[in-house]
Amino acid sequence: MLILAGAPIGRIGDASPRLREVLAKADVIAAEDTRRLRRLASELEVTVTGRVVSYYDNNEAGRAAELLEALLEGQTVVVITDAGMPGVSDPGYRLTRLAVEAGVQVTALPGPSAVTTALAVSGLPSDRFCFEGFPPRKPGERARRLASLAAEERTMVFFEAPHRLQATLEAMSEAFGGDRPAAVCRELSKTYEEVRRGALGELAEWAAGEVRGEITLVVAGHAPDAEPPAIGDLVEEVARLEASGVARKQAIVDVAKAAGVPKRDLYNAVHGS
Repeated sequence: MLILAGAPIGRIGDASPRLREVLAKADVIAAEDTRRLRRLASELEVTVTGRVVSYYDNNEAGRAAELLEALLEGQTVVVITDAGMPGVSDPGYRLTRLAVEAGVQVTALPGPSAVTTALAVSGLPSDRFCFEGFPPRKPGERARRLASLAAEERTMVFFEAPHRLQATLEAMSEAFGGDRPAAVCRELSKTYEEVRRGALGELAEWAAGEVRGEITLVVAGHAPDAEPPAIGDLVEEVARLEASGVARKQAIVDVAKAAGVPKRDLYNAVHGS
């Protein structure tokens, strides 16, 4: 059996009794960081008797095949990441896919997740949402990705590193509008937990100061009854994407799709015809 084990994202008290049980009984534990696993086990007062192997981004592809062999031999393999649920922006997906294809039983040990925790405390609509992971690091790629999400009506959840937070919030302000409601959730469930709610433009200004810790961003979706953007604003958006390195043709396609306007109309406006 393959067990995907959710680990606490902050306080150790959030760990479940089942987590203690599976860590103690597993034949193999594949950990994103073996040192953190040992520390977690110590805090939970669990003695790990199974084989512990590292399982992180750079070795995930190769190690998955090895772990599948253990599963096919009848061993119980537990995958655990530093925090949250394996497979959600963390290692776990490749092994899960291989196990499913091989007919191995796969189950999850429910646990805390920064995605749903941030969504719950954001104060934004939670009946329909999507998880977008980490935005691209390069400004041009990030601008293009966000432009493609401008018309997304569901609440969006992102992860981001603290040192890129301000740049990302500024890019979101440009792509979604500075008045789009959002929440920056920092250090969820930890001692210095903070949830900063406001418009994207306001949050970008706040993030100019020093921000530390694990960051989860929650952004309201596009309001379908909002007035359509002026063609002049769309032309400016195309120019901004071009300046960030996106080819003009692709920028027109992305902006037109996100705004829900015909590509030909925007093309003509950009070229002054």
